[in-house]
Amino acid sequence: MPVDLNGYWKMISSDNFEEYMKALDVNVAIRKIANLLKPDKEITQEGDHIIIKTLSTFKNYNMDFYVGKEFEEDLSGVDDRKCMTTITWEGDKLVCVQKGEIEGRGWTHWVDGDELHLELRAAGVVSHQVFKKT
Repeated sequence: MPVDLNGYWKMISSDNFEEYMKALDVNVAIRKIANLLKPDKEITQEGDHIIIKTLSTFKNYNMDFYVGKEFEEDLSGVDDRKCMTTITWEGDKLVCVQKGEIEGRGWTHWVDGDELHLELRAAGVVSHQVFKKT
C-alpha cells in the first residue's frame, strides 16, 4: 500500500534550487524570484489518481495524473518545455521520470514523519526541499 501524501504542506527548507533551475536553463530573472519563494503543496490522493498543487504568490502549478500512466506534461511557466512524464511508486517513494530535452530530469516525493521531502533532478543536479504538514 503506498504512503498517504494527502494534505497541505508548507515549505521549511530548500537546498540547491538555483543550481537546479540553471540546469533547466531558466532565465536569471525567474531564477532570482523563484529562489525567494517558499511554495506550499496541496496533495489530493485517491487511489492511483493524484493531484499535486504547488502554490506560491508568484505562480501556481498543478499536476493531475494517474500513477503508472505516461502523459504529456506541459511545463509552461516552469521552463516552457513539454515532456513525456511517468510517475510510479517505488516502495514508499513517488518517483517521476520526465523524458524530453533535459537528461535525467524528474523528482521523488517521500514522507518522513510529518515532513514531505522532494528531490528534484535535472542534468546531474539535485535539489532537496522539505515541507511540513499543517
